Amino acid sequence: MAQIFGVRDGHQVEGAEWASSIRRRILIITAATNLRRGTVGTAAVSRRRFLGTVATICGAALRAGQTAEADTQRAGGLQSGDRSSPKRYTGSASVFGAEAKLILLHDEEPVAARALNAALAELREVEAVLSLYRPDSAVCRLNREGVLSRPHPFLVEVLRKAQKLSELSDGAFDVTVQPLWELYAAARKAGRVPEAAEIETARRKVDWRKVEVDPDRIRLGERGMAITPNALAQGFAADRVLATLRSHSIRHALVNTGEIGAMGRKENGEPWTLGIQHPRRPEAYAALVKLSECCMATSGDYATAFSNDLLRHHIFDPATGRSPQELASVTVVAPSGLDADGASTAVMVMGAKRGMKLLESFPGAEAFLVLKDGRTIKTPRFPET
Repeated sequence: MAQIFGVRDGHQVEGAEWASSIRRRILIITAATNLRRGTVGTAAVSRRRFLGTVATICGAALRAGQTAEADTQRAGGLQSGDRSSPKRYTGSASVFGAEAKLILLHDEEPVAARALNAALAELREVEAVLSLYRPDSAVCRLNREGVLSRPHPFLVEVLRKAQKLSELSDGAFDVTVQPLWELYAAARKAGRVPEAAEIETARRKVDWRKVEVDPDRIRLGERGMAITPNALAQGFAADRVLATLRSHSIRHALVNTGEIGAMGRKENGEPWTLGIQHPRRPEAYAALVKLSECCMATSGDYATAFSNDLLRHHIFDPATGRSPQELASVTVVAPSGLDADGASTAVMVMGAKRGMKLLESFPGAEAFLVLKDGRTIKTPRFPET
């Protein structure tokens, strides 16, 4: 029987332990031989709010809140899967208001322990820079003060990528949409819809061209502007974790930082198999995907919705201050998590025709789109199984 990670917006849980959705839904499936397209016997879970449990896979049970250090102390060693080579090791850390989870394969426990600890330390450093959940993060300080001197290189790298993507997408991707998010979230909490004048006021604070990014200083050009790195941060974190694991001689791993990073293969030599959450049927998937040496990100209208009809959600068109209306979800597979994460959001805003054209600017990128009417569109080489 297939072992399943239930994941919504890239987050993993086991069995019936589910959370409310926040942004994207993905079901991570570690063995799909007995699965048929349609309803899966699990529910999905919020991408931004990992539950503190993971599916039991190949005998590796990971408990809530464990880190690699805790794994090492348990029974004198890391949690591992079966005794055959290579062994499976797991670790987790609370980042971005949720819990990131790592799986790696290696023959030697000491190597796995060092790799996991280094990867988790890297995750925490990324969070300290990019998280909107931590008031002391570099991003939150920039939003409060409007300027940040001697910014961390991570923030410079992410914002420069954002600027490039904004240029490529003619402004459809914009990290300064945070004022719109705050408006819609406050209105939803109050049980109302933002008025047109409110939307326009917030929209006037949105302009990626007014963010000055230099190694020595980052400055927001107008009072009231604010950035959100959420369309890039999890993908960037996946890239950093994979790079750290590689530097510690790990060649096979699956990483879930809110977006998915995969390298190498599973114990049986097969690629990592994942399912893309169906945007309208929470217990179904739209497609199965095989991943190796790449990353995957999904953006959808169903995750953080500001209206029950899903016409207002957390993704905004900077030109209108409202949510785009053509697509229900976009999944992008790309060599880097940063590209996959950013491109999935940009395509959601731009729509199918323009979005597919944008993807030509990303070498190796493939996409799977679900329209609001249920039709699907995919690039010719999308790794669907």
